[in-house]
Amino acid sequence: MRDTSPFAAPRDAVWTPGEAERERSRLLTAMRRWGYGTLEELHRASVEDPEWFWRAAVEDLGIDFARPFEKVRDDSDGKPFPRWFTGGVLNAAEVCSHRHARGDLAQKTAVIYEGDGGQRRTLTFAQLDSAVRRFAAHLTGLGVARGDRVVLFLPVVPEATVAFLACAMIGAVSVPAFTGYGAEALATRLRDSEAVLLVTADGTTRRGKRVPLKRTADEALADAPSVRRVVVVRHLADGVDMREGRDVYWDELEPDPAPVQTVATDPNDPLTIVYTSGTTGAPKGIVHSHAGLAVKAASDFGYGFDVHGDDVIAWISDMGWLVGPLLIMGGLQLGATVVFTEGVPNHPTPKRLWEIVERNGVTVQGVAPTAIRAVMAAGDTAFGDLGTLRAFVSTGEAWDEPTWHWLFETVGEGRRPIINYSGGTEVGGGLLDSHPFLPMAPASFTGPLPGIDLAVLDEDGKPVVGEIGELAVLNTFPGMTHAFWQDRERYLETYWDRWDGVWVHGDLASVDADGVWRIHGRSDDTIKVSGRRVGPAEIEASLLKDRRIVEAAVIGVPDPQRGQRVVAFAVTAGPDVDEADLAAAAVRNVGRSFAPTLHVVATLPKTKNGKIMRRAIRARHLGAPTGDLSSLDPQTPLDDIPVLEGEN
Repeated sequence: MRDTSPFAAPRDAVWTPGEAERERSRLLTAMRRWGYGTLEELHRASVEDPEWFWRAAVEDLGIDFARPFEKVRDDSDGKPFPRWFTGGVLNAAEVCSHRHARGDLAQKTAVIYEGDGGQRRTLTFAQLDSAVRRFAAHLTGLGVARGDRVVLFLPVVPEATVAFLACAMIGAVSVPAFTGYGAEALATRLRDSEAVLLVTADGTTRRGKRVPLKRTADEALADAPSVRRVVVVRHLADGVDMREGRDVYWDELEPDPAPVQTVATDPNDPLTIVYTSGTTGAPKGIVHSHAGLAVKAASDFGYGFDVHGDDVIAWISDMGWLVGPLLIMGGLQLGATVVFTEGVPNHPTPKRLWEIVERNGVTVQGVAPTAIRAVMAAGDTAFGDLGTLRAFVSTGEAWDEPTWHWLFETVGEGRRPIINYSGGTEVGGGLLDSHPFLPMAPASFTGPLPGIDLAVLDEDGKPVVGEIGELAVLNTFPGMTHAFWQDRERYLETYWDRWDGVWVHGDLASVDADGVWRIHGRSDDTIKVSGRRVGPAEIEASLLKDRRIVEAAVIGVPDPQRGQRVVAFAVTAGPDVDEADLAAAAVRNVGRSFAPTLHVVATLPKTKNGKIMRRAIRARHLGAPTGDLSSLDPQTPLDDIPVLEGEN
């Protein structure tokens, strides 16, 4: 254990939990039952004695192994390749749908779908499980066997959850693909995973505009010879081309197929492959196992978000990003209702998030800072009845304090915590969060999640306090990827090669003497001016203190005197902004050492799930190759980013 506590006792706390939050807490309740007086003591035990902690957590969270495991962790293949819960049997379909359908939750709503155009569909746990068993039988009838890969190119309609769990039930490996991908990006994932079957839809909508998924799929399939069959969900009722002998509509499958048994999967058998993109190289296939993702998701949702069976969790999501599988594996496993929200937060109206809360009795609303900035910019403060809402969960990027305060004070009325949550696809969820039973400082984290030993390391690999450094994981835990799909060496090079036995996560972070943690952006986006390192998120947060700026993106570009200089791109609240005055205010807010060259632009390029594409902005500005743009939202093109002339 390091000298400073890993948990926050912030002097600038703005959220102070009451007795209700503390009494409700799953983690505090478990801590007391296990005999620990403080969270620091429990956390120390969770990282020093993983054999005890993960056994205790599995029992406390009600994670049912069909056959009990013998050992929590087996490191015989080396630290980067642990095997978890060896000797046991666990299938994700059993813990997420089967057991609930035959128990007291059978008639409870499990899944709600909120469509981009106002559609709404629901499934109870009994209906969900019946559909899972039926589609598992269909998959078997279509020739899918244990270990085969099935790509899910689907919007977040209920069939997506059904297909994910049906694959798990028969031991097939799901490969969720983002519905915003073009044909080549989809084909890359089909080829790399050597998928035998594709599940897609005729189309989807985004901001009310039709997106022809089947047409994109057909283009991709022309370059994916391993795919033998295609199942098409009739979502928009659009007529699409169907290839005879290969394609079949979901609703035209046999209504009563011969039932199949749930496969007794080893805890380490692959459950899903979630691909992540970078600016160079092929996408990385992140492999998650049945027990690894089940235990990690249950721990994050139960101990991190304090989810109980009476919760309703809503999130704007896509199955191609980890949030989609996490809603299934975390929310459904704990018996909560999950609301899959398709599209963007401000369409068809800026009130969309709050209308979904009111309509569905949402208790936990997932958000992202970019999404909240878009809602805040609309200026509408008529939020409706948010009486059921107890907390927000935020992930995806770093907060700026003005936006955080607006959500906490204006929407949350100062009584709903913002559970800040940061991790990644590669670790199956979170590393840090803001425990809702602890005081919270704005735009920060209260500490690491249970079982995770975190540190901030300097350039020599030494732990530092009060400085920005690399976020590193010093141990291993369930949910960390079992390597990249068919590429163990690249996995080692990416996370384990810098310092012996240390996972380098790729985020810049800091922890202060009070135990308050902050994320400062991706470390490969680091800007170094005259030898001083800074993350873009820190400068962006300073720029956003100017209310005339509604969005900002910061990059570093080469500078012959200082190594790098800062360039900022800003979207303003209106067209009549004095750019010279705006630039002067930026210098005051940021400070002269990192004062940016400021460009006012109409839009910032973002991924289709709302993340600003800083590396693409930098490449465009420098006139360099932009890399993989398959996730670029066509509504936010790169065209507005000026190209720097003569300094490439």
